[in-house]
Parts: sequence; C-alpha cells; structure tokens
Amino acid sequence: MKRKPEDLSFDDQELTRKILMKAAKRAAANGRIEHFMEHLLTPSEQIMLGRRIWIARMLLAGKQFSEIGSRLLVGPGTVQKIEKQLLGEIPDYGETIKIKRRKATLQQRKQIASENPLSFTALKQKYPLHFLFFPWPKV
Repeated sequence: MKRKPEDLSFDDQELTRKILMKAAKRAAANGRIEHFMEHLLTPSEQIMLGRRIWIARMLLAGKQFSEIGSRLLVGPGTVQKIEKQLLGEIPDYGETIKIKRRKATLQQRKQIASENPLSFTALKQKYPLHFLFFPWPKV
C-alpha cells in the first residue's frame, strides 16, 4: 500500500532514507547499481527519476523552461521545482555544480589566454593586482 512520508514519524523517515542510501552504496561498491535500480524501482519510477535528472542537465545547459517543457512534456512547475533544488535546496549538489562551473570557467580562461596572450583574460591572469578594481566583462 502506498504511504505518504507524513504517515511515518520523522525518525522513521530518516531511518528509511539511511537504509536506502546504505543499500545503494553497497550496490555501487559491488558494481551492481544498474541491477539494484532495475529491481528496486518500477519502470515508471525509473522514468520519473531519469526525467528529473534530464531536466536538471538541461537547466544547467541553459535551456529555457518552455524548451524543456515541450521536449520532456512536463509543466513549468516541475521545471521550477528542480531549478530550486539546483539552486540551494540540495546544498551538496548545488556546491558540486558551482565547483564544476568554476573549473570550466578557469579552463575556458586558460584556453583564451593561450590563444591570445594580449587578450583581457590573459593580461588579467598575468597581472592580477593591476586589475583589482576591474571585474570580468559580462558576456
């Protein structure tokens, strides 16, 4: 029988999550995560979770809400909910995304600097204190 999280006490909810995460970690460590997910989740649950991840990836790629909605047949509320999760409701996930974006930005700046040593980016990297009061130009 389907139960709402509110039907369980807070302690039972936490215990349930811990049990799930521990089982997933064990399956991942054994290299059987696909098998674990296929047998744990129904096909519709697999699709639902996969679409959430797909929406998050599209948001991170800069796609518009309308484009995501028409491609994945989801409403704007669903997209907005996932965007909120990316922006802070899941702190670790948001922090990971920020770190990846910073790394990508630094790699892009290094590439620009190596291609054109007289570019603003190259000069700012070479003489950082000279540009203390100048922010990076907005793209």
